[in-house]
Amino acid sequence: MKRILTPLVLAFALTLTACGGTTATPTVTTDAKPAEETQTIPNLAGKWKQSNSASEDSYQHATITDDTITVEWVSDGGDTTSTYWIGTFKAPTDAAAPYVWSSKRDVKATESALLASNDDTKEFTYDGETISYKVTALGTTTKVELKK
Repeated sequence: MKRILTPLVLAFALTLTACGGTTATPTVTTDAKPAEETQTIPNLAGKWKQSNSASEDSYQHATITDDTITVEWVSDGGDTTSTYWIGTFKAPTDAAAPYVWSSKRDVKATESALLASNDDTKEFTYDGETISYKVTALGTTTKVELKK
């Protein structure tokens, strides 16, 4: 009887191991996210030049200080400049993009400039290392893009 029971017990044990006796491999999951890049507040102060001009001899450039943005028409390869915009500038306070600000025109500084904008305010957008704004001259509006 011992000879009959031993193979049956062994067969039964193998059946249990094969069907239900598998051990589960623990699955490790993490909620860890990749390290976020530290974003810094952009410093827009400095000199900017139009990057989308059709001519290297004629373009716009801008100078931004702590509280002012000055935009000029440039011609003759840089020998001639004419005021287009002088207005307020408020620096960004966080790293959110895009950064948009409305500049209020300095009327006294621009009233005698023949090529200056007559708009009371102008909207500027900083996004991806580029400042952009709309310029209207002689009935044509174009988007100007500036890069440092």
